[in-house]
Amino acid sequence: MFNRNRGLRQMAAIASISSLVAGCGVLSSDASGEEGTIAVGTTSAPSTLDPAASWDGSWELFRNIYQTLLSYPSGASVPEPDAAESCAFTDATNTAYRCELREDLKFSDGSVLDAQAVKHSIDRIRKIGVNGGPAGLLGSLDRVQARGDREVVFHLNQPDATFPFVLATPAMSIVDPDAYPADALREDGGVVGSGPYTLESYDDGKQAELVKNESYDGIAERRNDAVTIRYFQDSTTMTTALQDKELDVAFRGLAADDIVDLQDQDSEGELQLVEGSGTEISYLVFNPKDPWAAKPAVRKAVAQVVDRAAIAHNVYKDTVEPLYSMVPKGVTGHTTGFFDDFGNPSTAKARKILTDAGITETVPLTFWYTSDRYGSATKAEFEELKRQLEESGLFKITLKSRPWNTYVTGYQNGEYPVFGRGWFPDFPDADNFIAPFVGEQNALGTPYEVPEITDDLLPRSRGESDRANVVRDFEEAQQILVDDARLIPLWQGRQYVAASEDISGAAQALDPSTIMMMWELSRKTSW
Repeated sequence: MFNRNRGLRQMAAIASISSLVAGCGVLSSDASGEEGTIAVGTTSAPSTLDPAASWDGSWELFRNIYQTLLSYPSGASVPEPDAAESCAFTDATNTAYRCELREDLKFSDGSVLDAQAVKHSIDRIRKIGVNGGPAGLLGSLDRVQARGDREVVFHLNQPDATFPFVLATPAMSIVDPDAYPADALREDGGVVGSGPYTLESYDDGKQAELVKNESYDGIAERRNDAVTIRYFQDSTTMTTALQDKELDVAFRGLAADDIVDLQDQDSEGELQLVEGSGTEISYLVFNPKDPWAAKPAVRKAVAQVVDRAAIAHNVYKDTVEPLYSMVPKGVTGHTTGFFDDFGNPSTAKARKILTDAGITETVPLTFWYTSDRYGSATKAEFEELKRQLEESGLFKITLKSRPWNTYVTGYQNGEYPVFGRGWFPDFPDADNFIAPFVGEQNALGTPYEVPEITDDLLPRSRGESDRANVVRDFEEAQQILVDDARLIPLWQGRQYVAASEDISGAAQALDPSTIMMMWELSRKTSW
């Protein structure tokens, strides 16, 4: 996305293709493939169907059934007009952003999509203000102005060169004012959008049936008529379904062991495995409301003991790599602050950190993780963390887990002393690996007041369109996060998409935030 956060993302998604089926280019799209439903599997089920409530993987579904003013054509790393016909800053200070809508836009139910609908959609995000919801993305927005039927102007309270990328996130999906209350979430399970597909049916946490939206007018060129998305609890079951040809495509949540097996099958021409560099990150969050997690010495001692390389190798079979900053490698501004400050894992150094703070007893901590969000390896990852920390003799770790839907509620309510999260960036800029996690209202639902970042470094960086000029600001911000150790990065992932040999578009289907654009998938009809 633009200059603020998951024009840099060319480095992030789909950077390389691991292999081709022998004798043919399996990723070339040589047929329209508009016959038959494409079956897609993932372990990332939506937590909600209302865009105003979600700052998480629900965006995957939103991208396909709702529409945003700007979006990403296949292969693009900078957003382009989608529901809008044109968008641009109208001033030199990057504080007024104007969009003109396409003519005669309609929602899937036939109602009019106009400037008032856009204003309603953005305003309700802030008015409802869901804890951990997308309102945190709109910190630079002062007000939305609808001028006539087609013109919308966003007045910002500070320069923000990354605002176009915010508008391109599925959080800013346009909804029908008659179907979505201005001051409350829609909770009847219905969906009225204007995206490439309509949601024909939805079985919560199990399956979504998408069919072509005949009223759609935007940049997506649909290569299929319908998609079934199946949500799995674990990678093994999903991979088995792919191998049994119950699925055409599997992605998001593929476990390391399954990826290794799929690589073997790919080399034998049984299916295709697309591998791309990624900016997905995994990290720990420490809740300052917990008496132990609130102690800086405890957090730093954990950071000193954690062996990221062991996690990457033993748990993930080197399908991920150790991460020493909240800003991943490949994104301008990346540092290795945690390694620079803590070096290699050391029990002796961790013990000194604790004793210097007057802590001599074994530290009890409860670590929470989601049982079904990031793949089946999450449990093994946290068991490895428990082993490492307890082996030091400094900690007593209790592990607990919940399914994602209830897990989210728990961390938003501040129930967990320490909890694991993953992050797929909203857009490919260092800003998006820092801003979402700080401030009173953030994506974690755990307030993290750090004025030097929120009031100085971020606003200053957002006034600069050339992102190469803000590296110093992001280096400073990352060092503050290292010094606090309230967020401890663990690893950075790669992207894998497995597909049957007769599917085209697997590589092209991931946008810069590695969200699956289902319309790019098609069946081959000729070889």
